[in-house]
Amino acid sequence: MTTSANELYGSPRREISVILPVLNEFDYLEEAVNAILEQDFAGLTEIILAVGPSKDSTLELAHALAKRDSRVVVVENPTGRTAAGLNIAVKTSRYGVIVRVDGHTKVPKNYLSQVFEILLETGAVNVGGVMAAEGRNHFENSVARAMRSPLGVGAARFHTGGGAGEVDTVYLGAFRKEALLAVGGYDERFTRAQDWELNHRLRMAGGVIYFDPRLVVTYRPRSTFKALAKQYFEYGRWRRVVARRHQGTINFRYLVPPFTVLAVAISLMCGWLVSPILFAPAIIYGVFIVIASAVIGKSIAEFLRLPFILLTMHMTWGIGFITSSKSLIGDAH
Repeated sequence: MTTSANELYGSPRREISVILPVLNEFDYLEEAVNAILEQDFAGLTEIILAVGPSKDSTLELAHALAKRDSRVVVVENPTGRTAAGLNIAVKTSRYGVIVRVDGHTKVPKNYLSQVFEILLETGAVNVGGVMAAEGRNHFENSVARAMRSPLGVGAARFHTGGGAGEVDTVYLGAFRKEALLAVGGYDERFTRAQDWELNHRLRMAGGVIYFDPRLVVTYRPRSTFKALAKQYFEYGRWRRVVARRHQGTINFRYLVPPFTVLAVAISLMCGWLVSPILFAPAIIYGVFIVIASAVIGKSIAEFLRLPFILLTMHMTWGIGFITSSKSLIGDAH
């Protein structure tokens, strides 16, 4: 049974703490922070940057931004792990509404105003919107097209849009701090999928997770095949950890990539060793990739890049899921 956060905790005050876990974000951090500082929200705000041990000048930039504007607070995240940084930032925060933003993102000017009103109107414990992938170069633009298409990442509303309503999880999120603390915050053992895992616990505690397509966050995709492959491999293997830890949380959409990896591998092996007719499943998948690239791509150059991008996203997610080890979290059965 769901419970309104307004009934449990009362109406939130117009005070928002924006938290960012940042690591190696020198190229994007200033844009992300400036977008928050320029919000039209008629209330108090603070920005807490939980900075991990970066290899670039992220920490120096964070301190420069804090020196420029007193609303920016810098705290160190010694482990560099996202969930740990988020918990440190929440602990440091002063206000009752927690809005998560990432260093790789940019929020529109009315974002804080909208999330506050949607939290108030819906009684949700967490609200979020569309992860609007948008690149800065040709490769990133092609990745962005794949990320915003159901042919690339499935039909999750935070990727592709859709009607407002209750969902299992949302991108980033704007939380009632009381609800976040009541379930113990982020599980710091999770390298990825910590959002999905947290939202599951919030729902099990009776809270509502609410998607609203008016909330649009610009997301900067990975800029190389290597970075993209690593990202989706981690997505796959940590989503399997969530499935082990919380029985019954996996559905068909999450099983498509690992099934595809296995089907293609078996098809290629049997086609080579037994009969060429058994190449058929792999060929069918290849045709799907080409057709999907033609549908998603907006130019010849994108059409040529997208098959490799889609293959990278599908295959690495699936391989990550299949090879996910129980040792990642010792008690995840």
